[in-house]
Amino acid sequence: MLIGYQRVSTDDQHLHLQRDALVKAGVDPSRIYEDKLSGAKTNRPGLEHAIRAAREGDVLVVWRLDRLGRSLKDLIHIAERLEEKGVGLRSLQEQIDTTSAAGRLFFHMMGALAEFERNLIRERTRAGLDAARRRGKKPGRKRKLREQDLVAAKALLADESITVVEVAERLGVSPATLYRELPGGRSGVG
Repeated sequence: MLIGYQRVSTDDQHLHLQRDALVKAGVDPSRIYEDKLSGAKTNRPGLEHAIRAAREGDVLVVWRLDRLGRSLKDLIHIAERLEEKGVGLRSLQEQIDTTSAAGRLFFHMMGALAEFERNLIRERTRAGLDAARRRGKKPGRKRKLREQDLVAAKALLADESITVVEVAERLGVSPATLYRELPGGRSGVG
């Protein structure tokens, strides 16, 4: 059985084009699920309903792959979920159909390329951090509190009538930042 899924990013966009294409491809209009939100959002109730409704041997049909997911990683994750259930995936515009050997091969190649890309990014990040360390730079974000702020915080906290929250407000940081920078809070002052 064919199950349709359609998505538009904004209320200004219309689902008619996608719905017409899905119906023309043989999807029963009562089996078309939809979302009206950005593909970057991971919470897509319409897609979740479509996947839950799909049974082994069914095929999820989309007008275009970008209607299903915004990133290659997201698309591969969805395709893997479908594959685990024995459900195929068909994209009308790209003419991809994972119920065929060629379609499955194409998706597996995309998965391998995505993994390769993740590994390259990881290696580049590690090399960049190592190079920064060799130049004497500390990786990570800069400390919110400078040394002079810590000295001021300790001086203020020496006065029992001033709370950690008040000191944090004066320094323009959260109490959590102050506690992190002064382990032991008020008891660490002294």
